[in-house]
Amino acid sequence: MSDIWSFLLQTLTASGAAAVLLAVKAMLRDKLSPRWQFAAWGMLALVLAVPAGLGGRYALLNWPLAVEFLRSLLTEEFGVLTRVSAPVPLPQFAGPPRTGAEWAYIVYLAGTVFFLGRYAVSYLRLRLALRRGTPAGEARAALIRETAERYGLPVCPAVEVEGLPSAFICGVLRPVLALPAGEETDEKVLLHELLHLRHRDAAWGLLICLLRCVHWCNPLLWYCADLAGNDLESLCDQRALERLEGEDRRDYGRILLSMANEKYARAPGTSSMANGGKNIRRRIEAIARFKRYPSGMALASVCVALVLAGPCLVGTRAQSVYTGGGPLPQRLRAYAAMASARTTPCTTYAGAFDAYAKAVLSQCGIFRAMCAPLSEQDTLAAELRPAADGNNLYYHFAASSLLWSSGLEAEADPQYGYRIYNLRPVENGAYEGLLAVGVEWSPLLGQWDGTVHSRYLAAQPLRAENQGGRWVILPLGDFQVVQGDERTTGNLGLPAWVYEAQCGDFTLRMRYQTVAYAEVKSVRTGAFPTNAWTFDITPQPSGQFINGYYSTDLTAVYKGAPADRDSIRSVGVSCAPWSFGDQRPELRSPGTGYSTGSSSDGGEWGTTDTFNWAMHGNEIPLGGGGGGGSGGSEPWEYLPPDCYAADFYLNGEKIGELTLLPVEGGLQ
Repeated sequence: MSDIWSFLLQTLTASGAAAVLLAVKAMLRDKLSPRWQFAAWGMLALVLAVPAGLGGRYALLNWPLAVEFLRSLLTEEFGVLTRVSAPVPLPQFAGPPRTGAEWAYIVYLAGTVFFLGRYAVSYLRLRLALRRGTPAGEARAALIRETAERYGLPVCPAVEVEGLPSAFICGVLRPVLALPAGEETDEKVLLHELLHLRHRDAAWGLLICLLRCVHWCNPLLWYCADLAGNDLESLCDQRALERLEGEDRRDYGRILLSMANEKYARAPGTSSMANGGKNIRRRIEAIARFKRYPSGMALASVCVALVLAGPCLVGTRAQSVYTGGGPLPQRLRAYAAMASARTTPCTTYAGAFDAYAKAVLSQCGIFRAMCAPLSEQDTLAAELRPAADGNNLYYHFAASSLLWSSGLEAEADPQYGYRIYNLRPVENGAYEGLLAVGVEWSPLLGQWDGTVHSRYLAAQPLRAENQGGRWVILPLGDFQVVQGDERTTGNLGLPAWVYEAQCGDFTLRMRYQTVAYAEVKSVRTGAFPTNAWTFDITPQPSGQFINGYYSTDLTAVYKGAPADRDSIRSVGVSCAPWSFGDQRPELRSPGTGYSTGSSSDGGEWGTTDTFNWAMHGNEIPLGGGGGGGSGGSEPWEYLPPDCYAADFYLNGEKIGELTLLPVEGGLQ
């Protein structure tokens, strides 16, 4: 915890777990033995020991959302995400405090130091008092040894000190048994304290004191610390009663009852049979229930612990984001929406592409904030807040969205959804791809011309990076609008990897293109089969690309003299992917007349008659192919091959064995 916000996130997370734990313990108070009553505090101890939000998961409730909302509202900071690096305060000062939040953190640190010092002084004073004591007399020492041998317990040095209310164990590394000087000490009291020694309960007491210091301003956790200390004593009572029989058990209860009026403030690192009159009365009630706990509750207790561990320790990831609607006051909507976006990060690169694409389709700035770098959040918030303050809310698919301009001049068509073309891994674990969304008309190509081919695509190159556990999208260029010539062999209006080779007067060219689809592509909008499908506009921040395809387009470009074309009656090609270093693949004949085909290994062949050059011009299509489908949790990445092996045919005769190599410059 390095600032007041990270402390607030940690202590609120622990408070939520404590509230659940207290409710469960209250319901099972008469059902669980002291052993399981104390063990249940282990769930809270783990929550306190683990940094809140570890792994991007929220414990019990979405506490980060509340903290981020409060932080942005009070400080106007949107480019910072509250993180808990450690469950203890870590002072970090770059100068004197300047803001209210920094002063609040100074006060919190001062309180922590104060309570640590208070407990340390109390412990040191107690140790000094024990040093002034005298070693236990021979009779007491013999009684201690006899008790330890009878019950198989360890012993430690014992001292007699004037003015002690009762016996106790002091110290974790070098424990000492402190005894009231001049008073008889019952064997059962020694049994209780030696059991504390055996189970090192003084260490648990020290841990409870440290947690009090760290969360000194949280009254709920102080209350839990008191209850945990009481349950620790009840557990020691349980262990003692398990070793006693008949009248000794009743005497144990009477001894405990005699301590009910004693005032006691336990020092850290100590354990004692006496812990205050009010607490002892509860322990007497537990003793009355000794051995009356229902059978099989040990298994039930384990089940309860597992149920608690889910929401309290593992938690859940936020899968939806608040987009600015609902009953919140209008001026608070942008703050709440931005806080929600920051606490709903994209945990996969496919999820980041998905959030950005749906931000473009819906013009929703909150979707963009989900996948925007933290360094851009302040600028984005400045753009969105005037829209919220001015009641300029845009309703789309029954969700209100704070308007955002993606730079796309045309209106996107949500029914088309989106595609990610040419998805590929690049340096530093990042990914790049070309986002394509459908638009009804192009401002660059003019108004719709009334023809059936007036579908346009807007494409923008994007890069997905992992920045501090958040996948973010960085645009690499502006939107470009192209003719949406979508075919089974790819989209000719968008870039592709190009391979070429020369053979006589011809240039053989292969275009290779990939496309990936989102995990959730469409949903039915009605109950009847005749209802249309519509694209699901909700971002999937942890989504995957599970549908992917590759497509190829093969052409031969004539570059010879026009007068020589009449002698060319047909052009044929057979080709297959080829990896550098492997043996050249065997290629089949492309056939005669007009024929095309492809194989599952990426091989293709085609022959085209050239009797009508006016139809083809100098670019002769030889067909294309492709493949793909749906996969598992990993995205489909049909990366282009190293090269292609090709056989070239003119007029039915093979005239060359070629190697199609990638054209310099990559995608084009």
